[in-house]
Amino acid sequence: MKVGCIGLGDIAQKAYLPVLSTLPGVELHLQTRTPATLDRVADVHHLPAGRRHLDLDSLLSVGLDAAFVHASTAAHAEIATRLLDAGVPTYVDKPLAYEYADSERLVELAEKNGVGLAVGFNRRLAPGYAQCLEHPRELILLQKNRIGLPEDPRTFVLDDFIHVVDTLRFLAPGDIDHIDVRARVRDGLMHHVVLQLSGDGFTAIGMMNRLNGSTEEILEVSGQDAKRQVVNLAEIVDHKGQPTVRRRGDWVPVARQRGIEQAVLGFLDAVREGRELSARDALLTHELCERVVREALAQAS
Repeated sequence: MKVGCIGLGDIAQKAYLPVLSTLPGVELHLQTRTPATLDRVADVHHLPAGRRHLDLDSLLSVGLDAAFVHASTAAHAEIATRLLDAGVPTYVDKPLAYEYADSERLVELAEKNGVGLAVGFNRRLAPGYAQCLEHPRELILLQKNRIGLPEDPRTFVLDDFIHVVDTLRFLAPGDIDHIDVRARVRDGLMHHVVLQLSGDGFTAIGMMNRLNGSTEEILEVSGQDAKRQVVNLAEIVDHKGQPTVRRRGDWVPVARQRGIEQAVLGFLDAVREGRELSARDALLTHELCERVVREALAQAS
């Protein structure tokens, strides 16, 4: 199976390539426009010259069976369009694009061409979060915070807060019938945002503060007099009387802890089996993110 990885930035090098480069039966090909980066990363994974590509035309010429897109978000739409038009099942690191119209077009193109399209919402597969589906979820609280990083609202939401939005949708135990957005935007930069989703018997609140003083990600789900807390995707604390703590095993890879290994394997299994993955549900997360951006900008004006 010939698999391409397009874009060799931090997420590709730290999370995806350690998985892809060790899978049996996978012939890995790398593509980036930066020769020094291409050679450095390819050398780490002992890839011969024939698997190193400086442009997409060269990569497509090998006859890919699947592709992973980890280029900058601004380039996602163009790259994914080329791949989908070439009939290559494509996995795109979130988001599909900065603009909702571009994301919608990619989903429709994949469906029109009968080609699988997946979006990298790895937290749905992270063991700590996936196990929360088994827990009562009358109240869901998720915060994902950073230090000294206020940012353009669209970049803030689509490149980062989108994980919070998608996780709330994933964990919501019923249909969402009310949405509320509150944000602080000053001098064109978003400092923090809070999203509240609610439905019959549940409330889900997600927040991100980019002036937080520490980097952290904390999920809490509670109901029926019990609470489960997941700290930085690695530690699970169950509260029912006395708290009990479960920590990630010493030898559990970070890619598995964060759901990335599972996402890669699930995507490639679908390709091998000829199953056409759909990004239609992922598009709903993009649509909600667009609403967050617009309401935050309206509040700032």
